[in-house]
Amino acid sequence: MINLTRPAPGEYAPSYESYLQHVPPTDDVFDLLERQGRLVDHLVAGLSEDRAAFRYAPDKWSVKQVLGHLADSERVFAFRAVWFARGEESALPGMDENLWGRTAGADGRSVAGIGRELTALRELTLEVFASLPAEAWSRRGVANDNVLIVRAVPWIIAGHERHHLEVLRDRYGIHWN
Repeated sequence: MINLTRPAPGEYAPSYESYLQHVPPTDDVFDLLERQGRLVDHLVAGLSEDRAAFRYAPDKWSVKQVLGHLADSERVFAFRAVWFARGEESALPGMDENLWGRTAGADGRSVAGIGRELTALRELTLEVFASLPAEAWSRRGVANDNVLIVRAVPWIIAGHERHHLEVLRDRYGIHWN
């Protein structure tokens, strides 16, 4: 796969800067995504259904909802990358993560099923990224009223997932090692 440098401000929505700050220095964001995928697999495999139903406060998402959010977000980010990589010029809408979280039905699913979805999505995301020609990575478009360059998407996915892994550790007490 191509070696992608960290995106610069202006190549993604300012709100994604906090996610990019969670991405450690690396020369290979795709390797980071593979390693994070294995970490999530390990984390999910160690969760009981009771633990996966835990909420640290009544109005907060359950662990299952956080994991479902990771799946939905990766799906949306990867779609945006493909949309713009293929040269589409029409803008894409935003995603209301709270609406999606309420309506996805994650709490009614097994944690193992959510885990399989996360694994499949990561494998598919990496395959899609591997299929992109070099020139596609510099294409850009507008998503959620903000410019987005295709090469920023792997970094955003990595940072978004890392952010939520830290939330699971710090607020939910979910540890993996």
